[in-house]
Amino acid sequence: MSRVLLLGASGTIGRATAQALVADGHEVTCVLRRQIELPGCNICITEIADMRLEAGRYDAAISCLASRTGVPADAWAVDHGLNMAALAQAKAAGIGHFILLSAICVQKPLLEFQMAKLAFEQALKESGLGWTIVRPTAYFKSLSGQLDRVKSGKPFLLFGDGQLTACKPISDADLGRFLSACVSDTASRNRILPVGGPGPAITPLDQGRMLFEAVGVEPRFKHVPIRLMDAIIALLGVGGLVSSKLRDKAELARIGRYYATQSMLVWDGTRYDAEATPEFGADTLADHYGALIRGEVKDDRGDHAVF
Repeated sequence: MSRVLLLGASGTIGRATAQALVADGHEVTCVLRRQIELPGCNICITEIADMRLEAGRYDAAISCLASRTGVPADAWAVDHGLNMAALAQAKAAGIGHFILLSAICVQKPLLEFQMAKLAFEQALKESGLGWTIVRPTAYFKSLSGQLDRVKSGKPFLLFGDGQLTACKPISDADLGRFLSACVSDTASRNRILPVGGPGPAITPLDQGRMLFEAVGVEPRFKHVPIRLMDAIIALLGVGGLVSSKLRDKAELARIGRYYATQSMLVWDGTRYDAEATPEFGADTLADHYGALIRGEVKDDRGDHAVF
């Protein structure tokens, strides 16, 4: 048993990680801004910037902190700023192992939020603490945005031919178990660990077919050209010169374009490699779609909702 400090436990992945840590027998303390139900966990209500950790109290810290939108101000405040505050507290309290939930997209950074994540990754590696950086692929909730479209008889939207990208999506529960396993696995120390769910890699076209099959209707697709996204980004970029709201919308559009054109797989410097992308867990996207339709799980996309 280890004594684990968990940050970001109010999110879906944070909650899943809390459950996995408790199931693995660890003593878990969650730092939260408000009270929520996390069975088996100790709760500390405070702002991360204001927390004061007792020296020698914790063996490991796990950060599932992430900005809600990915716009630059949020990314630098949360992905970098709050994590830096937590890292300083972890060092002062003598926590020996800091586990960071990052993202696989930082391996090919083109966006501001990726720069913020990478800046903290570097600070963590240089901190003197034992560290583990986990870079998951796509999440189930991020690939569930078109359920209502399909249920209402509308076509599934595809960018390009629907095969521009691929991923090995991982469930919150499997990712939580992976993060918990890093606490005890000494082989995970001082390593960057990409991780996906069970393969094979699937394209957006595959995702659409799965969703239609789950709903029980004939597949219908509508193809959206990438150049349309480019035009929208250009227009929003011009508006962003005079409006901060339009500037943020332009950044969100750039994020959307990134995910429409870049695979969430291991990047070897020249190509995305599905075979080199590690797999973990047993939950599949098809099972998740079925659970969504049956009402067994909720649509928890929140600020990540696109469609």
